[in-house]
Amino acid sequence: MSLHDADRAALIAGGTGRIGRAIASRLLADNYSVLAAGRNDGDLRTRDGAHELVRKALAELGRLDLVVHAAGAGFVPVRLEDVTEELWDDALDVTAKGTLFLAQAAAPALRESHGCLVIVEDVASFQPWASFPPHSAAKAAQAMLTRVLARVLAPEVRVCGVAPGPVAVEPDQEERRAAETLLGRVGSPHDVADAIAYLANASYVTGSTLVVDGGRMFKTGTTRFP
Repeated sequence: MSLHDADRAALIAGGTGRIGRAIASRLLADNYSVLAAGRNDGDLRTRDGAHELVRKALAELGRLDLVVHAAGAGFVPVRLEDVTEELWDDALDVTAKGTLFLAQAAAPALRESHGCLVIVEDVASFQPWASFPPHSAAKAAQAMLTRVLARVLAPEVRVCGVAPGPVAVEPDQEERRAAETLLGRVGSPHDVADAIAYLANASYVTGSTLVVDGGRMFKTGTTRFP
């Protein structure tokens, strides 16, 4: 879809992953022009890479009404005694540092359009996942950035989060993960995309995180944290 045919323009950082592709598909259906970006478009592990990505998006799209941070790294199960500096940096760099610098780079364009930044967090932001110390810490930092950025960029820009539960599950894990939810089933990347589409249009919502987990956070008794 060309920019002339689209109503709004969106950049999806992490747009080449399973969740990112679902988000791109939904936004295209909602008449956005979309840049679904991967690491080759700009490495979010660095400030320069984040700014490069936004420059590329503006050059291709002409404006930005919506920016989605769906990129991630460092989702690796590891015992506390085996956490290395490399594993820690992998988790924190794209997730937390990348969120900050993507927001920094996109802020002028989003202020101009009175746009929205949506950050794909994780229920690990709120739950202590003993097997994923770096990932849980990175996601908690990212969730706090959602709130900090909402204050910093208000009133021109809204900043919201989406915290998925089991939505991108391997087939051999579906039964176990479904049992961890109140709804008794796993979700899909399209559930996350639907939440982002809602937040992009929710003009009186900012600083909030929408949890999309089938009730996983409230399931007791049989829940096993990763």
